[in-house]
Amino acid sequence: MTIRSVQAIPISLPFEMGGPKPLFAGIPRQMDMLLVRVETEAGQVGWGEAFGLAVWPATRAAIQQLIAPLAIGKDEAEIAGISESIQRKLHLLGRTGPVMFALSGLDIALWDLAGKAAGKSLSEMLGGARHTSLPVYASLMRYGDSALVSRNAAAACARGFRAIKLHEVLTQHVVAARAAIGPDVALMLDTNCPWTVQQSLSMADELRPSELLWLEEPLWPPEDFAGLACIRRESGIPIAAGENTMTAHHFGQMFDVGAVDYAQPSVTKIGGVTEFMKVVAMAGKHGIPVMPHSPYFGPGLLATLHMTATFSPETMIEYSYADLGASPLGAAIEVHNGRINVPTGPGLGCEPDPGVVDKYRLDIA
Repeated sequence: MTIRSVQAIPISLPFEMGGPKPLFAGIPRQMDMLLVRVETEAGQVGWGEAFGLAVWPATRAAIQQLIAPLAIGKDEAEIAGISESIQRKLHLLGRTGPVMFALSGLDIALWDLAGKAAGKSLSEMLGGARHTSLPVYASLMRYGDSALVSRNAAAACARGFRAIKLHEVLTQHVVAARAAIGPDVALMLDTNCPWTVQQSLSMADELRPSELLWLEEPLWPPEDFAGLACIRRESGIPIAAGENTMTAHHFGQMFDVGAVDYAQPSVTKIGGVTEFMKVVAMAGKHGIPVMPHSPYFGPGLLATLHMTATFSPETMIEYSYADLGASPLGAAIEVHNGRINVPTGPGLGCEPDPGVVDKYRLDIA
């Protein structure tokens, strides 16, 4: 069989986050998602997701102008070969960013197709699920206000989440969250790469009393693995990173210098399931737990669930703390008592609701 078409479908979902939406270039952030639909000559359809948010127009262009022409006509079962071939052909255009995000969406869709063809779930295709459900942590968006941080952290706990991740950069916001959730709920902090090594160490001194499970991406630039290793050695706080690490090869470099306590590959950014599982294997050899970056509501989250279900011991799943006005995956990604079920159907186990996709699709030529 062969790939007949590769489509990039942008949708924008209404959402509420318990406070003012963050601004990007002065515009309130939207919950944008870029779905990837792959159809074979036999009429089979697989779904993927490429990293969206504000970069989705560039990623969509990469899918339409670069990825689709190289994928159409190929045997969809040759997933690893397609990934390798496209990476080699497009390496001059960059090993991260929209090109790799686009490849990620294709790769996820091809794994969905492979599972459907075999009558197996993605987790079965990867060796079998060890868990039927997984614990979820609430990944709060950035509020920049102690009262809002406190209120939303407490509300997440009331909904059953037993771990909270903040996206703040000021100590008082972390202190407010810890006070709101108490000592028995895990607390993590993702700062999104703002500080130098020395600034990170100074902040670690302030943050240490809040007993963070991990401090995520404190360092600019994020590819300074030696600097990150220094922070890990001297801060006294476990370090997590990886959503901005470019490829499995770069994860290997990060592991070799001892930069992280937790590895965080992102399936919609790194090259899809194929590249993600290479990172899992490398992390295992180094004895480093994988805590996936997965603030998604589409096929990227489903793929992450399936891959993580194969891990032992049980691993937490990142879940964006936002109330969607509509969800393309509906009940399949609902959280109950702080846990989310792993789909059991073939492939990813769930397809986007066509009604939701049609209603919220961005009509762009």
